[in-house]
Amino acid sequence: MGVNKGEAGMREVIVIGGGVVGLASAWWLLEAGFGVTLLERDATLGAGASFRNGGQLSYRYVAPFADAGVPLKALRWLLQKDGPLRFRPEADRRQWRWLAQFVAHCDAGIHRRTTARLLQLGELSRGAMGQLDDIFPRAEYGWREAGKLVVYRSGKLFAAAARSAAGGEVLSAAGCVAAEPALAAAQAVLAGGVLNRGEAVADCHAFCTGLGQRLQAHPRFRGIVRGEARGFLLEKGRVSWLDTSAGMLAADDYVLAAGIRSRTLAATAGIYLPLYPLKGYSLSAPIRPGDCPPQISVTDFERKVLYARIGDQLRVAAMVDMVGEDASLDAGRIAGLLRQARAVMPRAADYETATAWAGLRPATPGSAPIIGATPLSNLWLNVGHGPLGFTFACGSAGILAAVMRGEAPPISLEGLALRG
Repeated sequence: MGVNKGEAGMREVIVIGGGVVGLASAWWLLEAGFGVTLLERDATLGAGASFRNGGQLSYRYVAPFADAGVPLKALRWLLQKDGPLRFRPEADRRQWRWLAQFVAHCDAGIHRRTTARLLQLGELSRGAMGQLDDIFPRAEYGWREAGKLVVYRSGKLFAAAARSAAGGEVLSAAGCVAAEPALAAAQAVLAGGVLNRGEAVADCHAFCTGLGQRLQAHPRFRGIVRGEARGFLLEKGRVSWLDTSAGMLAADDYVLAAGIRSRTLAATAGIYLPLYPLKGYSLSAPIRPGDCPPQISVTDFERKVLYARIGDQLRVAAMVDMVGEDASLDAGRIAGLLRQARAVMPRAADYETATAWAGLRPATPGSAPIIGATPLSNLWLNVGHGPLGFTFACGSAGILAAVMRGEAPPISLEGLALRG
C-alpha cells in the first residue's frame, strides 16, 4: 500500500524510527513542506535509546570517544571492577570492522577536526530546539539550564582540562563542592573540575511524547504506522517499496532514523553503515524531601558517569558495553553503578527504589552522525548519533530537511555525510 497523498506535487516521505532523531526529522520535514508518515515498531514513541538516557543537552561537551591514547585506556578500563568499558568478542565481522575503524580514528588531529564539526552541530541544535518554543513549551519536558560540571580525579587530567577550558570556569575540588554541594562526599578524591554554565538537561522521553503529539496535529502528517521495517525493495537506483510487518509501504522518499536497526535495514539496500551498538545503563532514583540532589549536571570524567536532576528524579547514566545487540540488564553492571552513585552522591536520592534501564546507542567509529543522501536517490539518512542523539536531534533534522529540499545545509556536511 502507498501512503496517503496530499496536495498535488507534494513529496511524501516515510520516516523509519520513532525515537528522538526520527521524531525531530519528521517535524522538520513537515515544516519544510513534505507529507510525512512515521513507521515505529514499538507501542510507544521514544521507547529505545531515547527512553531513559542521561538527559544531558551538552552542546559544548561533544568530544569524540575516539582519541589518541584511548586504546591503552580501554585496556585499563577492562581490568577495573566497575570500569566504564566491557567487551565481548562476537563472531560478527561488523564488530571487528567497526573496531578497526575506531582505532584509525584514535588520532589527535582527527579528534580535533571532528570536535570542531560537532561543536558546530551542537550550536545549530541549540538554536533549532529554540524554534519549537512557540508550539512546545520546554516546561513540558523538564528542560533546565542546569550547567555542566566535569570533575576530574587525576591531577594530570585536570591540569590538561584546565588548559583547554575554552569559556569554562576552572574550579578547585573545594570550588566544585561550593558550586555543587551534592559532591561534598567526593571532595577528597577530586582534583578539580570545569563548569560550563550554558548546558541543559531535560527528559528525552517526555520530549518524544510531546513532539509526537504535535506531529499528530500537523496538517501534513499522515499518521503513525505501527510495524517493524524488514527491508527495502529497489528498482533502477531507487527504493520502490518498504517491506514491513504491517505490509508493503511506498512513498516518494524514505528516511532511515531507526537507531542501531538502521545498519541492518541499510544492508538490504546494499549500503554499509559503520554503526555499532554501545550499550549504556541508567538509574532513575526518586528525590525525597531532605535529599541533596545535584542542581548542576555532573560528569565524573574518569568513571564516565553522569548525574542529572530531571524533574523529581536523579538520573545516573554510564558505561559502554560492546556486547552486540543485547539490551538486557546486567545485574553486575547495575550494582556497580549503584556503588559509584552512593560513593559520589550518597544523599542525592532514594537509591533503594531506583529503576534500572539499558539502551543501545548507535555510534559511528568517529562519533559524528551520518546525515543526508545515499547512493539511492530517494533514501536518506539521519543515524549514528551515539550518546548525543538528544543533543543533536533538532540540528540534524534541520540539516536533513534542507538537503532533501535541494538547499545548502546550514553547516558543512564535511565529516557528516555517508562515505562511499
